[in-house]
Amino acid sequence: MTNQPDIATLSEAQNLFEFSQSIRRDLHKHPELGYQENRTAGLIAKELTQLGMEVTTGIARTGVVGLLEGNVPGPVVLVRFDMDALPILEESGAAYASQSPGVMHACGHDGHVATGLSVARILAAHKEELSGTVKFVFQPAEEGLGGAEEMIREGVLESPKVDYSLALHIWNEKPLGWMAVVPGPFMAASETFSIQIHGKGGHGALPHLATDPVFAAAQWISAVQSIVSRNVSPLQPAVISVTSIHAGETFNVIPPTVTIQGTIRSFDRSVRQTILERFEKILTGITESLGCTAEMKITSLTPAMVNDALVTSRVQEVARTMLPDSQLDTQYQTMGSDDMAYLLDQVPGCYFMIGSANPDKGLTAGHHHPKFDFDEEVLPRAAALMAGATIRLLEG
Repeated sequence: MTNQPDIATLSEAQNLFEFSQSIRRDLHKHPELGYQENRTAGLIAKELTQLGMEVTTGIARTGVVGLLEGNVPGPVVLVRFDMDALPILEESGAAYASQSPGVMHACGHDGHVATGLSVARILAAHKEELSGTVKFVFQPAEEGLGGAEEMIREGVLESPKVDYSLALHIWNEKPLGWMAVVPGPFMAASETFSIQIHGKGGHGALPHLATDPVFAAAQWISAVQSIVSRNVSPLQPAVISVTSIHAGETFNVIPPTVTIQGTIRSFDRSVRQTILERFEKILTGITESLGCTAEMKITSLTPAMVNDALVTSRVQEVARTMLPDSQLDTQYQTMGSDDMAYLLDQVPGCYFMIGSANPDKGLTAGHHHPKFDFDEEVLPRAAALMAGATIRLLEG
């Protein structure tokens, strides 16, 4: 594997296309939500065991870890693949559409598992030529449920201690043939917020006898956008999105309470702190001035995703030699988030993306959309790049 490893790895990944496609379609038919990925975990454990790996199951409830030890000592490289689906009713119309109503692989994690198992087959076939250890981590509950943190708490970065980490995402925001391998900040930190504004309910025809929390909520929703436009530098990206409002049951009653939910995204820690401080001050100021009270809960889902410069440069080298006809983007950023950020906080690594949309096939729906589907030709490309990058890191 030391002579032209990138070319050999690509060929092997292409030869595994039928396998990776069958795994992906099987998982797509049988999606499982976070911490419920029992069937998926069983399939993964069986495959890794057949490849001769030391396999541990039940990490973070449904996570699976497989160890592939090379012929001689060397670095430990962790490769992570997420497994969970989403609570979405599928409308893709695909022959392999979900058979579990209301649950769907709408983010591509079925493709990630298929990619991971293809990488496992490629590297296991060259076990005697590898220096070091590959730790295959199949993670549950990436979709905002804390799967990465739980796996870390249960020791996934130890025994053996991990030196480098890699992860990928099939990315339907970009076409097949595009790749993003970016040093430094890559994906945003993510917070969720939940707010309750309490007033005094009353008849809709007699607003002067009530204290209207709906009016207070409307004022706050408008004012909170001033944080990004007036308190954060225009050169620093940040997002505040209100995505859910619930109040009242009928047309002629002012309700006593409004519930508001949404998300905050940022890259820079100081920007995040500014947002949180202004967030609370604006809420308190508006609600008190209108005679209401408020309760606020902010939950941190992930820190910002920051790629290690040296590890990322190695992945870029592999991408350029393995897929020279592809568009390699080294500056792309997204306000999306991923809990792989917790692993990258502790271990130098690289999280990269591979374009998977294909307008000619009508495969353009975005992630988390009920019609989401991707061009499966991305699977060997993803497996080859991940396997090649892993080999490069094992070589030091």
